Amino acid sequence: MKDIFKKESVSTYLKADSRLTKTLRARDLVALGIGAVIGTGIFILPGHEAALHAGPAVAIAFLLAALVSGIVGMAYAEFSSAMPVAGSAYSFGSVIYGEVVGWILGWALILEYFLAVSAEATGFAAYFNNNILAAMGINLPKTLQAGPMEGGVINLSATLIVLVIALIIAQGANLSKKVENFAVVVKVAIIILFIVVGAFYIKTENYVPFYPKQFRTTPFGLGGISTAAATVFFAFIGFDALAANSAETIEPEKNVVRGILGTVLVSVILYVAFSFVLTGIVNYKQLNVDDPAAYALQLIHLNTWNKLITIGALIGIFTAMITMFFGGSRLVYALGRDGLLPAKMGKISYKHVVPLNAIIVATIVQAFFAGLVPLTQLASLINAGTLLAFAFISFGVIPLRRRHDLPNKGFKMPWYPFLPILAGLSSLYFIVMLPNITKVSVGLWLLLGLVIYFVYGLKHSKLQQSA
Repeated sequence: MKDIFKKESVSTYLKADSRLTKTLRARDLVALGIGAVIGTGIFILPGHEAALHAGPAVAIAFLLAALVSGIVGMAYAEFSSAMPVAGSAYSFGSVIYGEVVGWILGWALILEYFLAVSAEATGFAAYFNNNILAAMGINLPKTLQAGPMEGGVINLSATLIVLVIALIIAQGANLSKKVENFAVVVKVAIIILFIVVGAFYIKTENYVPFYPKQFRTTPFGLGGISTAAATVFFAFIGFDALAANSAETIEPEKNVVRGILGTVLVSVILYVAFSFVLTGIVNYKQLNVDDPAAYALQLIHLNTWNKLITIGALIGIFTAMITMFFGGSRLVYALGRDGLLPAKMGKISYKHVVPLNAIIVATIVQAFFAGLVPLTQLASLINAGTLLAFAFISFGVIPLRRRHDLPNKGFKMPWYPFLPILAGLSSLYFIVMLPNITKVSVGLWLLLGLVIYFVYGLKHSKLQQSA
């Protein structure tokens, strides 16, 4: 059993990842990060969380989630500076804690990345079917708009958009970043327009009460805001995908921290302003819908703006899918590279210099869940894996500093060890505040991961075979 805590060498990862091309700069990482963070999170979650958990105080929930994400982001940036390798928390965990912990983090993040793409795809389909196709007079039958759990057969639009994203990702990082950089500018401009125009239609009575009494549950009356914050971490999972791209980043010791903190800063400003304006236009009780921004503009009879926000939502969700697909496929590649998944997953296609087999597997799984499982079920499962990785990486800064074989001349987390401990404890608190069904479901997923590790991974691991 002691072998399961055997620690991987960074030099092994660096040698394996040398086949990947370094093309990403800080601005590309910020575009990728904003591309992921400003997606389904901003166009769908503020409405649901305002109606169900926090009222207009949903803006505070986003602020809390962003603060924790920003602090944890510093931990990811320090790891990326010391270890510029693919695999994000999986690779970091394998070096610092040992192989079995790295595997658990990798397994949790596979759930995060894959289901995030599927959830984004179903959000895309909701806006596309209800606004674009409907405006063209095309009404898909119910059987093609939803999976079996919602009385249909398959969500066709969600499945097809996953395939389109896969084709872009398969062409390599260069095409992905060009699409991202253009789309992010358009998307952010449209969100700013919504905030500016919507501000003229705010009714101050909609802010009273700002934090409704029914949501003031334990602990300390902050239960509603805490649950909303724990749920909207789904909106901020994109930044940790940036660490997965360290191996393809130019000067990662500088550019990864700029990418992560730039992403969190821009995102929190947009999220808080967007949520504040949204709950000012429409009473929070009416916002439990999948397209709250479009719904709000419809209520105040701004139909032209309604169409514009729909375009912004589609572009936003599209770019979010690119980043999460990018991170998920690189994680599967990293697990295959190390023998914990079949070796074919760790192969690089020499035509476009991408892990093509990992991309194919990611496409199949993501298209399956996007076509058959509703958005609400997908989103509820994502955050626990994210927060688990947040906790391990935050606490991991402490043993990282003690490793003399991992010199780090780049970014280091300030206020050590106070800030890493605060980030880790905050992540654990938000795990506790997640709905019970989410914790049980993710617990079962992690148990399945342990079974796979002991049945397959331990026997085929390159690290174990090198003993």
